[in-house]
Amino acid sequence: MTAENSATLHTAIAVEHPARPSGLRGPHRGPHRGRGLHGRATGGTALAALGVIAFSLTFPATAWGLESFGPWSFVAVRSLLAALIAGGFLLAGRVPPPARAHWAGLAVVAAGVVVGFPLLTTLALTTSTTSHAAVVVGLLPLTTAAVSALRTGARPSRRFWGAAVAGAAVVLGFTLAQSGGALSAGDGYLFGALLVCAAGYTEGGRLARVLPGWQVIGWALVLCLPLSLAGSALGLAYEPVHLTGHGLAGLVWAAAGSTFLGLYVWYRGMAEIGAPRASQLQLAQPLLTLVWSVALLGEHLSPAAPAAACAVLVCIAVTQRA
Repeated sequence: MTAENSATLHTAIAVEHPARPSGLRGPHRGPHRGRGLHGRATGGTALAALGVIAFSLTFPATAWGLESFGPWSFVAVRSLLAALIAGGFLLAGRVPPPARAHWAGLAVVAAGVVVGFPLLTTLALTTSTTSHAAVVVGLLPLTTAAVSALRTGARPSRRFWGAAVAGAAVVLGFTLAQSGGALSAGDGYLFGALLVCAAGYTEGGRLARVLPGWQVIGWALVLCLPLSLAGSALGLAYEPVHLTGHGLAGLVWAAAGSTFLGLYVWYRGMAEIGAPRASQLQLAQPLLTLVWSVALLGEHLSPAAPAAACAVLVCIAVTQRA
């Protein structure tokens, strides 16, 4: 992973011209242009989907991590480890600091996806099951699309919004049914997490058009390094620690998989296909989380899951073509 791994959208894309020797390149024209844009959209969708898979493991990993750590120390140490990984990549790539104009946006990303969402959802998981917490992920695509439209001035079609609302309704109904339909004490944390994460996703997607996606999350993590270091020291001093294999595995995945790798591919994908469209891929995330919850945590999965999964996939297909 180097500084050349950029998600920047160029106005002219260099492709190999069939009438020239293989070593010569020129700007594409005519039918090649559509093919190049299609390839970009396909690659962006694949990257965003990999991010969703990584994110779907976050809640089960957090549940494992809470077996060993308190919620505050878990979030702080998770952020600290992710910042060290990101800093190592930035140093290895000799990446210069971002321009001053980008730091405000990076602060929004840091507040939303590095601090706010992990902390609020971790606090929620101290009183809620992972299936109940998956409600937040079911509503996140709609929240992200709305925040993105307000931030960028984009105007998705009515068909897009109709499919998005339908998909969110399916996910919300399914996850509420899994938790018995009752609201938990952690719902306030979950709804707060929705807002801050949507803001972070939107701003990160915007920055990933001018910076490589991995640098966006990398600099956001580094920006939080002093806070993560202080939080780790205080959290580990005041919250008991009981190390287990599950606890350590959950911490490592939350730091390296969800926070760094997941956000890297997510921001690259979102830069190529747009925040509203990429956010709709997250409609599948709660169902994936429920699968991991059964496999890793032993939670019971309702027989309604296959029907809900098919309905969500239909909604995703519609939003991708709207």
